[in-house]
Amino acid sequence: MKRFLSAFIALVGLAWGVEMLSATGAVASAPGNPWAVREHALTLTGLGSFALMSLAMVLATRPARLERFFGGMDRIYRVHKWAGILAVGFAVLHWLVELSDDLIKTLWGREGRLPKDHGGGLLEAMRDVAEELGEFAIYALLAMLVLTLWKRFPFRIWRYVHKGMPVLYLALAFHAAFLAPLDYWTQPVGVLLAGLIAAGSVASVRVLGGRIGQDRRVGGVVESVRDAGAGVTEVVCRLDEGWRGHRPGQFAFATFDRLEGAHPFTIAGADRGDRRVRFQIKALGDYTRGLAQRLQPGRPMQVEGPYGCFDLPQSLDGREQIWIAGGIGVTPFLAWLEALQARPEQASDVDFYYSVREHATDPFVARLQALCANLPAVRLHVISGARNERLTAATLRDRPRAGAAPEIWFCGPRGLATSLRKGLRRLGMGGASFHQEAFEMR
Repeated sequence: MKRFLSAFIALVGLAWGVEMLSATGAVASAPGNPWAVREHALTLTGLGSFALMSLAMVLATRPARLERFFGGMDRIYRVHKWAGILAVGFAVLHWLVELSDDLIKTLWGREGRLPKDHGGGLLEAMRDVAEELGEFAIYALLAMLVLTLWKRFPFRIWRYVHKGMPVLYLALAFHAAFLAPLDYWTQPVGVLLAGLIAAGSVASVRVLGGRIGQDRRVGGVVESVRDAGAGVTEVVCRLDEGWRGHRPGQFAFATFDRLEGAHPFTIAGADRGDRRVRFQIKALGDYTRGLAQRLQPGRPMQVEGPYGCFDLPQSLDGREQIWIAGGIGVTPFLAWLEALQARPEQASDVDFYYSVREHATDPFVARLQALCANLPAVRLHVISGARNERLTAATLRDRPRAGAAPEIWFCGPRGLATSLRKGLRRLGMGGASFHQEAFEMR
């Protein structure tokens, strides 16, 4: 993610740099003029903010064709989130630079102030509107960022507020189109800006039209609802014709209530070809806490998917495997193990660590033990907090039949993943491939 965003920002900066070096006129002829510096900073921060916002808008459409490039829809959402955060950061800088004119006048006076070339008549009127829209957008973006990062803010309300982002983006596109320097449109940066406006605007219209994932949606009905214990609800759904099937470990967006909207859940089982999907849903928020009481067999529902690249075929490459599941992060591994029941000879040499608070009451331990009993190559290790056990990097180092540079597949709390990564580096195991399901959609 960091490499991609860094490369994207560098590309935008390069396009701006080419324009700056080839520019003629007042800005180019006065490089040391504080007003020229302000103009450069204004265009760079504005371009950076709009480019990142355009990227976030395009990724919001859940482009399934880009999953392999990014490593899964979960990672696309991470890039979407951080592109939005960085866009707001650049927007704040853009706003501060815009406010710097009074400071420059105080320190250096009006001498050297650059004329603005945005045309006259109708263009000038449109420019005034664009400026007002841009100022409003700054405040709206800051408010959205606060609500997004404030995890206690109710998801249901946040979801409706977030739906306003396409409208806000179109306002920013108008702002960028009419306030960009006129000489931009004859430079590579103008081509880039035009492409960003087009791509982001098309994405915005798709989102506003409710067309996200339209070709991957299929209706269905809730077949059974069961309280599995420990705050986990098992929901089995039978889907209509049109379901394309799923690979073990993938997830889908399930809608049980149109007002509540779609929520992502891992499909906790292998595809048997009967159009049934099973979700193991942990009570982690207001919506999921009351799900078992609200859902009844026979209730219509909708699924969009499948998505994700945390799937079994990728893991069967012959290398030594370490699978790590924390809490409800066990669900993709349940699907993996179920799929391997029909082909146990394809199982790699696996040490599977399942970290739980209380092994005696955990709803998945018995199921995992039964599945692993049929797979001699998979060694299950249940790490229980009730027994004062803790999963650390040293645990992985000291595993039975340890080899060099294993391939690690992790799904669980982000804090545990961070701790294990740091610990592995300290123990000289930083060369191990660490695949992590980044299951955060907000």
